[in-house]
Amino acid sequence: MARAKLRVAVAGAGYFSRFHLDAWRRIDGVELAAICDSADAKAREAAGAFSVPAAFADAAAMLDSVCPDIFDIAAPPPVHAALIRLAAERRVPAIVCQKPFCRDLAEAEEAVDAANAAGSLLAVHENFRFQPWHREARRLIDAGVLGDVYQATFRLRPGDGQGAAAYLDRQPYFRTMERFLVHETAIHFIDTFRFLFGEAGAVYASLRRLNAAIAGEDAGLILMEHAGGVRSLFDGNRLVDHAARNRRLTMGEMLIEGAAAVLRLDGDGALWLRRTGSNAEAAHPYTWDDRGFGGDCVFNLQRHVADALRRGAPCENGGADYLRNLAIEAAVYRSAASGVRIAL
Repeated sequence: MARAKLRVAVAGAGYFSRFHLDAWRRIDGVELAAICDSADAKAREAAGAFSVPAAFADAAAMLDSVCPDIFDIAAPPPVHAALIRLAAERRVPAIVCQKPFCRDLAEAEEAVDAANAAGSLLAVHENFRFQPWHREARRLIDAGVLGDVYQATFRLRPGDGQGAAAYLDRQPYFRTMERFLVHETAIHFIDTFRFLFGEAGAVYASLRRLNAAIAGEDAGLILMEHAGGVRSLFDGNRLVDHAARNRRLTMGEMLIEGAAAVLRLDGDGALWLRRTGSNAEAAHPYTWDDRGFGGDCVFNLQRHVADALRRGAPCENGGADYLRNLAIEAAVYRSAASGVRIAL
């Protein structure tokens, strides 16, 4: 007999896990069953804060005990592949894994193969494409409001990367990542640009490190050439900020330029339209919830996965499709190292 509610077990009780836990407990037809973390005290603290019935220090023990329908991996990339294998061995129906997805493309491919062999739905927790401003931008593009889209630019400006103490208060592991801006952050926009403009056929990148206190790159430019002719530019700098009440809401500002109109996203999640030939920019009304993280994109993604599992349908953010993002990421690093355009 099918369960009345989908049971979710979560691995990882760090900073971002709280957004996962909050979202799961707000989704109809879902219940949190357990959480684990190698730091047992953190697991118990998260369980108490979000009314999770059980806390574990070991993922295998948790999976064997609660037999979840969904295993949500909110732990760091070095343990992703091993946790996916644990779930696949137990034929957990659905596995959700945070990004960066595994440590590299080869490891991600092995994880996808393991899930496929087990018949498990594997989704990557790539939540930026589920941010409401990106969904509305896609709707406007599809409706022809912008006309033929020529190009787009996203200027990432969170302003959290300056000084010797950069990232220590929230995600200190950022400091030791040898591949940082692209692997951890720009991957969101590689995926979002694919969602908005279609597949990428080539990339060019120039990356640099501005803060000597961290190991990896923290600024750079990535130009993607999409199959339909659109050019998208990611212009990222984690040291510089942008005008916003909450600089982590949109993380920056975007401009999408088309034959009929230009669409602008500001730092407060507002969209603005200017018709070609006009100097007047008008607010474009749309509705979204300012809760959780990034316009409640974590909730939107996790609800999408739960719905897909119930229907027996694929996810937008399936693991196999996500491998393309990682292939583009690898090409970005090759381009930055060589100084040449890389065809995909």
